[in-house]
Amino acid sequence: MSKLQHLWLKNQDNWGYWIKFFGKTFFYLVVMLILIYFYHFSQFDGGSFIYNEF
Repeated sequence: MSKLQHLWLKNQDNWGYWIKFFGKTFFYLVVMLILIYFYHFSQFDGGSFIYNEF
């Protein structure tokens, strides 16, 4: 087997890893954005930006 074919097969094994990695990253990004969105509406005055108090 040539080195190029070996490299191609090795990269195919890693595709599942990268798909899981980016899938989890996207999922956690969405969760964080939803939490920030809900935090916005938890204020009595209808919400404010997180760092307005500083």
